[in-house]
Amino acid sequence: MTFIAISNIVIAICNMRLGEKIRYLREVEGSLRGMGREMTQLEIVRAIKKELSESLSQSYLSQIENGSRPHLTNKTRMLLARFFKVHPGYLVDDPIGYHAELISDLRTLEDRLDLWLINGAERFRRDPEVSAALLEIARHDNSRGCIVLLGAILETPNLGERLLQVLKPEARSGNGAARSKSAKRGEIS
Repeated sequence: MTFIAISNIVIAICNMRLGEKIRYLREVEGSLRGMGREMTQLEIVRAIKKELSESLSQSYLSQIENGSRPHLTNKTRMLLARFFKVHPGYLVDDPIGYHAELISDLRTLEDRLDLWLINGAERFRRDPEVSAALLEIARHDNSRGCIVLLGAILETPNLGERLLQVLKPEARSGNGAARSKSAKRGEIS
């Protein structure tokens, strides 16, 4: 959350142009997807096609980034906003004197939760399974519901362990910590 929150403030203070914002979002998206680099324009176009079943040409994206197309159609703005999970209003040039405080009230609980999850994924990047799981929750349309569901699963005796055995049998090797927590509570595995 800190990295992304700080980056948003830097973006707001720097009065970024639309093209700069798209390049920045490609960089962030590549990082969130575990690539360790920015996504290329072609990778963005392909991901939009695959994940949203919508099309956008690489040349159009290039024109946006290099500034030869300074404005987006509403359809394109909404498509890119959905893909990058940003507010559509972010995808315009920042006006002179724009400050981060102007957008702080627009953040919803779900947005803050998603940022927190993304920060957690970054903090646990050395544990790819945990990092990927946190990112998957952040990308879900109802990340709060996912966490509430996880809580309900863990409240049900042995359900978490049984689901893990069925859905992710390879993850059992990293489950020693969970077993020792259960043992401390006096539960039987």
